[in-house]
Amino acid sequence: GPPARGRKRGLEERGLGRSRGGLTSKVHLACDGAGRPLAFLLSGGNRNDCTQAEAVIGRIRVAGPGAGRPRTRPDRVVADKGYSARAFRAYLRRRGIKATIPERTDQLAGRRRRRERPCGFDRATYRRRNVVERCFHRLKQWRGIATRYDKRPDRYLAAITLASTLIWLDT
Repeated sequence: GPPARGRKRGLEERGLGRSRGGLTSKVHLACDGAGRPLAFLLSGGNRNDCTQAEAVIGRIRVAGPGAGRPRTRPDRVVADKGYSARAFRAYLRRRGIKATIPERTDQLAGRRRRRERPCGFDRATYRRRNVVERCFHRLKQWRGIATRYDKRPDRYLAAITLASTLIWLDT
């Protein structure tokens, strides 16, 4: 009944959710071309990456060398097919962000059927997508992050924040 839903909502607000191994959290991350974390978000359990992408991009704040407002819009988003949703592509277009995301085969077939032009896709840019994976590996050099030793989401988020700061100081 309603108490279970309320309890579930409370877990989600704290960054916990159900997964195969029980209660767990998931890190969603955006990084720059050098593999340094720009923004991250902690969600509960098996949340789909595409549903969290807008929130992660909305958290990007990069201060420039001088005074002024920080940049909040990346030049380009490079992602895999998991981020190929129409809603996410529309969000990127609204914000004026270029995208290098391959289309899924069902999306390509639908475009052909509707006689629409395919999305532009630059293979050379897409080859650099593994920068995000390398960023995750750098974060996981911390044992607490790699093993998910800190069971409380706030402490896990603090460890990710600290590790991210050290990555930026190291470069």
